[in-house]
Amino acid sequence: MSEVMIRRLADGLTGILPPGAPTVLDAAADVDVMVLEVAGGHLSWNVLAPQQLPSAVIDDAELAQQWVWALYGEALALALDASARTPERETPVYGAEPGQPALAASARRLAYAHWASRWWPASTIDAIPPLDPEVLDRDIAALTEECEFLVDGADAVAPAVRAPVDALPRAADYALAAGAEGDGPGALVLARGRGGWDWRYCPPGLVDASERAVSWRVVREDGATTVAVSAAAAPEAPADVAAYLRPWARIDSGGTLVEAALTPSGGAWVGAAAVSSAGAPVHVDIHVPGFGIRTGDASVDLRSRIRDFAAARLRRAVGVSADGQGSDAPLLAEIAAAAEDSDF
Repeated sequence: MSEVMIRRLADGLTGILPPGAPTVLDAAADVDVMVLEVAGGHLSWNVLAPQQLPSAVIDDAELAQQWVWALYGEALALALDASARTPERETPVYGAEPGQPALAASARRLAYAHWASRWWPASTIDAIPPLDPEVLDRDIAALTEECEFLVDGADAVAPAVRAPVDALPRAADYALAAGAEGDGPGALVLARGRGGWDWRYCPPGLVDASERAVSWRVVREDGATTVAVSAAAAPEAPADVAAYLRPWARIDSGGTLVEAALTPSGGAWVGAAAVSSAGAPVHVDIHVPGFGIRTGDASVDLRSRIRDFAAARLRRAVGVSADGQGSDAPLLAEIAAAAEDSDF
């Protein structure tokens, strides 16, 4: 049995809060947060935490009662009802245990499948294969049906089967991508660098999720200084990406910001921009203009933990049948990715 607290929140909202669990009211949900829209509120989990019970932020307590007992137990449902009639903003800690464990497991798996469709760290460089979007859609559709009386809004709509798309070539080693664009015979390479990028600022499936995916070099030629950028494309990235969805490089050279449009070239996104100073330190950030909300620096450690998590999920999925049970059972898409005979 787990412990949760019922708390009155601002604007007439009510929270069911396991200790330390994220909620949709947090100032900045990071890439490790799973969210599910449900009747009368939202549920959230941390994908890296062993926590099975979600946080709930409830905007319609009467509507939410149709699932509170199933996810948290009858005693908690009665306590929630009582809390709505008391003036206190906070009630004591309660024990909670799902009244319908199978539904609670399916809800967490559905939230995880939605999370994987956005944040799965596919990387040729780090040997993490992508999840087939068509198979993942089937996972989401089946889990949506299992959670039919629970989910609401966009999460109540099962996805349509996706049409296959042509993909960019998959390279055995994208580490060479930085050298794809040759410099002129008189060019002087003044500096080089390599790093990762903030996943929050690109749609999924465009850029490799590795911390070695982005490389740059400062080149001096004909009296001008240029920063050339290469970002490894995600495994099976679409070959034809609309211009407004293509990534850009934001280059910080000694505090001066310049932008470089990136175009696909040989399994990478490449571009360059002129800078005013040849000796200034360089930082490169990859983003799609207008996508995501800038909420502070991303955590390299968090991205590393998510890559480790994904790799462990795939190891566990090897040889597993498709009828696994429990909230942590592999998705069909993970089983397929683990079994795929590919460059990975």
